[in-house]
Amino acid sequence: MPDPIKQTMLAVTIMAAGKGTRMKNPEKAKVMYDINDKPMVEYVVELASRLQAHRTLLIIGWQKQLVIEHFSKLNYKVEFVEQNEQLGTGHAVIQTIDPLKDFVGDVLVLSGDVPLLTEKTAKALIGYHRTSEAVATILTAELEDPAGYGRIVHNEDGSVKKIVEHKDASKKELTIKEINSGIYVFNKEKLFECLPLLKPNNVQGEYYLTDVFELFWKNNWRVSAVKAIDAVEVMGINDLKQLEEAQKMMEIKATS
Repeated sequence: MPDPIKQTMLAVTIMAAGKGTRMKNPEKAKVMYDINDKPMVEYVVELASRLQAHRTLLIIGWQKQLVIEHFSKLNYKVEFVEQNEQLGTGHAVIQTIDPLKDFVGDVLVLSGDVPLLTEKTAKALIGYHRTSEAVATILTAELEDPAGYGRIVHNEDGSVKKIVEHKDASKKELTIKEINSGIYVFNKEKLFECLPLLKPNNVQGEYYLTDVFELFWKNNWRVSAVKAIDAVEVMGINDLKQLEEAQKMMEIKATS
């Protein structure tokens, strides 16, 4: 009999619209900064290709022309989705509702500024998501210093009970070292059911993708989590120092 897991279609959505003000160069999209002579976002598109995604959607915004020009010279099958106003992660994924309206399967959400994620970890995330019959599965990581990150609180059966932002965490919750990486796989139907319900109820006036989880829990839908073996894989690049660190990590990986 055919494997039902392998039969499920996969769409990969890559968030790559951000300005990256801490990179100190307004002429360049953050995701276009090079690591080993290759823009960091290319590593993420390459990963989608290795996962044999049926659709790869690149959400572009700031300095989008540079991103389009770069990928037009390469052989990756990428669809560009424009996020003209950067109103948060939820708003970014909302832009994919129309392009993916006829797609049936799972949606893996990646960030164009997280280039160290491996195929092995991504496959473990997708595989566990499908076997645990969850509507969403969060990639988590354990950090020695989790300050500033959302903490993962589990139910007794191992499923995720809630994500607590650092500023809202109790003393006990602040001792949790397992954090939300911002990388998720979703059942597309359930995700798209909840995305239009997001509201920008925050100081920034942004739509947060993490708010869909509150809607899942209200519906008693299962949310799972998979912990990355190496927390380095979920490292986001927000400034030139982190870019340098990622470069070093890649060099170590290449020689190990």
